[in-house]
Amino acid sequence: MHKQLKLPYVTVEDHGMSGIEQVFYNLNDIELMEHAINRSEGHLGKGGSLIVYTGEKTGRSPNDKHIVVESSSSEKIWWENNKKMTLENFDTLYGDLLRHMEGKTYYSQDLTAARDTDALLNVRVITELAWHSLFIRHLLNSPSKDYLSKFVPEYTIINCPSFFSDPEKHGCQSKTTIALNIEKKLILICGTGYAGENKKSIFTLLNYLLPDSNVMPMHCSANHAISDTDDVALFFGLSGTGKTTLSADPERVLIGDDEHGWGDKGVFNFEGGCYAKTINLKQKEEPEIFATTEKFATIIENMKFDPIERTLDFSDDSITQNMRCAYPISYIKNSSKKGYGGNPKNIIMLTCDAFGVLPPIAKLTSAEAIFYFLSGFTAKVAGTEQGIKEPQPTFSACFGAPFIPQKPEVYGKLLWNRLETEKPNVWLLNTGWSGGGFGKGKRISIENTRKILKFILNQDKKLVLRKDKVFHFSVPLKVEDVSDSLLSPRETWDEPSLYDQTAENLKKMFIDNFKVFDFINDEVTQVYKKLINA
Repeated sequence: MHKQLKLPYVTVEDHGMSGIEQVFYNLNDIELMEHAINRSEGHLGKGGSLIVYTGEKTGRSPNDKHIVVESSSSEKIWWENNKKMTLENFDTLYGDLLRHMEGKTYYSQDLTAARDTDALLNVRVITELAWHSLFIRHLLNSPSKDYLSKFVPEYTIINCPSFFSDPEKHGCQSKTTIALNIEKKLILICGTGYAGENKKSIFTLLNYLLPDSNVMPMHCSANHAISDTDDVALFFGLSGTGKTTLSADPERVLIGDDEHGWGDKGVFNFEGGCYAKTINLKQKEEPEIFATTEKFATIIENMKFDPIERTLDFSDDSITQNMRCAYPISYIKNSSKKGYGGNPKNIIMLTCDAFGVLPPIAKLTSAEAIFYFLSGFTAKVAGTEQGIKEPQPTFSACFGAPFIPQKPEVYGKLLWNRLETEKPNVWLLNTGWSGGGFGKGKRISIENTRKILKFILNQDKKLVLRKDKVFHFSVPLKVEDVSDSLLSPRETWDEPSLYDQTAENLKKMFIDNFKVFDFINDEVTQVYKKLINA
C-alpha cells in the first residue's frame, strides 16, 4: 500500500518486490528531515543539520564486500582482490532480505551517477532509514521532474541495516554483507548503518562499467582555476590523505571531492555531494567545510554534541575517529554547478607516509606516475575502516583497491594513455610524517602542504630538481616559504642512519608489492628495475 499520491514510472513492484507495507518515493530534503526526526533516527543540529549515529559500524567493511560469480563479468573481475559469492548464495540472501522487508516502510530515491551525459547512470537506492535516503540524495544527483517522469533504473541498491546475513547460509564473511550482482544489476547492503557503503558501492559499479567506454574512473578529488576550466587539478588518494581538504580551495572551483571520470571531453564528477572527515576540523583552517556543519540537512555522522546548544565536539573521537559530514556540493560556495572541467594540467598523487621517509613533494615522469599509481602507497588513517586505530602503512592499487573490480592494469593502461595524450604534470605529495615515522616524527602541517600545493598549481618556471638517492624521482630544491630541510626528509631525522635503513625497507616494500602486476609497458618496467638495481 502506498500513501504517496504520485508513484514513479517504475515502482518496486515492477521489480518483483512485493509485500513492502509502504514506500516513499523521491522525498525531498525537507520531507526526509521530517521523517528522520519523527522516526527518532537522529537529532536536529545547529542550522538545521541532522546528527546521526551509525551504530556498531562506524567505517567501511571491505572484508564483507562480495561480487557474484556469473558468466557476464567473471572473466573481468580481479578475484585476488574481490571476494566471490555464488549465484545460489546471492539468491538465498536476496530472498531472505525481501522476506525481512515485508510489512515495513522503505524510502526510494531515483538518482543519477556521473555528471557526464555519455556516462550517465540511472540508480535507484532503496533504504530502510530515512537519513540514508537523504545521504544518497546528497551524494548523487537528483534529476529534473521531467527526467524523473520517465525514470527507469539501470541498477538498484537495497540497503537494510536491520537484516543480518548468515555466513553459513549466504556464503559470506559475517553478519554484514555488501553484494554486487552485475548480471542482475542489483546491489544488496545489510547489517551495517554506515552510510558510506551506499556511495562506495556505486563507485565500485562505475569502476567496473566505465573502462569499456574508454573512461578512466578515479578515486580522486578535482578542482579548476576560477577563470580557466581547463586548468584542472586531480588529487588521487585514499580516505584521510587530504582529497577533500586540499580540493576545497577558496581560490579555485571545486568539481568534486572523491570520485571522478576522465573521458575524451575531460574530467567529470560522479557525485553531487561531499562526504568530509570532521575530526579536529577547525574553522580557521577549513572554513568552507566547517560552514557546512551548520547548514540545513547536512548529515553529521558519529559526533558528540552539546544536547542543549547542539554545538559539535570536533575533538572527541570516543565514538570513532571517522566522524564525518555529508552535504550537497552546492554548500561549498565556489563549487562547480556543471560538475566538470577540461583535461588535467596537474595530477597530484597523495600519500600519507607513516614511515616519514618520502619527501613532501616529488615530480614524476609518466612511467613513474603509473608505478606509484599502481602501488597506491599510503597509510590507512584511523577509523576509515573497521578496526583501524592508528595509521597503518598499506599498498592500495590505484589509490582505491577496495573499490576496484577489474585488474589494476586495466586502469593503469587507461591512465598511461591519458598521460601520453594530454601531457599533464604529475606529482607525488606526501601528507604524512616527517622527522621520523608515526609516534616519533610529526605529521606535515596543513599549512606547509598548502604552500607546496600552491607552488605546484602556480608553477610556471623551470624547476630546479635533485634526484632522490633511494627512489630516483625528482624533488624540487626550493619551494617558496617552505623549509629546505623539509624537502629533504633525511635532514629532519635525528638519526640519519636510521632514516637510511627505514628508506631502504620501504623501497623493498615497493619492490615486493609490484611483483604482482603486469608492467603495462617497458617504461614502467624500467622504473621498477631501477629500484631493484640501485
